[in-house]
Amino acid sequence: MRHFLSFNNFTKEQLLQIIDLSIEIKKQSKQKNYIPYLKNQTLGMIFQKSSTRTRVSFETGIYQLGGVGLFLSSNDLQIGRGEPIMDTANVISRMVDMIMIRTYSHDELDEFASYSKVPVINGLSDDCHPVQIMADYQTVVELGYDKNLIVAYIGDGNNMTNSWILFASIMGFEMRVATPRGYEVDDKFKKLADTFAQKSGAKIIYTDDPKVAAKDATVITTDTWISMGQEDQKEKRLKDFDGFIVDDNILKLGNDAIFLHCLPAYRGYEVSQSVIDGKQSYIYQEAENRLHAQKAIMVWLDRHK
Repeated sequence: MRHFLSFNNFTKEQLLQIIDLSIEIKKQSKQKNYIPYLKNQTLGMIFQKSSTRTRVSFETGIYQLGGVGLFLSSNDLQIGRGEPIMDTANVISRMVDMIMIRTYSHDELDEFASYSKVPVINGLSDDCHPVQIMADYQTVVELGYDKNLIVAYIGDGNNMTNSWILFASIMGFEMRVATPRGYEVDDKFKKLADTFAQKSGAKIIYTDDPKVAAKDATVITTDTWISMGQEDQKEKRLKDFDGFIVDDNILKLGNDAIFLHCLPAYRGYEVSQSVIDGKQSYIYQEAENRLHAQKAIMVWLDRHK
């Protein structure tokens, strides 16, 4: 039984298998050749956090793979009324073939997976967002930027940052993270990434200077400064993140860098309109790749039950 909760338990070779499968499935989809890899299978989709891209991509994805998706809001489940995670996991996993959860607590996600009898996929947690990174890296590969890759992440030390450094440390490329003071990456993830980097040869750099991160980078990426549940911190965060916008001056520091953003984006905050809507931005190809990367993850997990 394999789950897709974080990158901790995956090798470089396994992650590349999923990426290759995603690119293959995408080519098939573009030809309207929808192979029913998961014929008659059911994906239970549990949402404690709302989403646009996650719901559409998973629901469309399982349908294109020959299965069906069930949207399960926490408001509609007994878990939202205090039922133990153990009970919910045991029951739902006996009725569906795979489960995707988009939630707040990563610990609860781990607990759910420990009782589940089917593969569980992390659609996002406060700690990690691995499905997004898989879509991002697929975009990088499609554009031919996976050779001599240097990724610069500029912004908040959040779940995207955690996932980026874990992925980079396993894959073995250079990753630079620029965060304001007080918003650094959690030490737990730094230590974990360092362990993987010692084996892969990856180089992970942390700084509070966006220019240092962006210099000669081939990919520049960011995320919203105000994530879901942080709306009451908006004014403070806008002040603290002053100078961390990815604008034309930052983009020019890169080595013909492409720009990526997991969306939703707030033009004028973490990224300027000229950058996100410019020729070096591939945010919509990146967003589409959520569909294909997640299909590949589901197929891979099904093959490794």
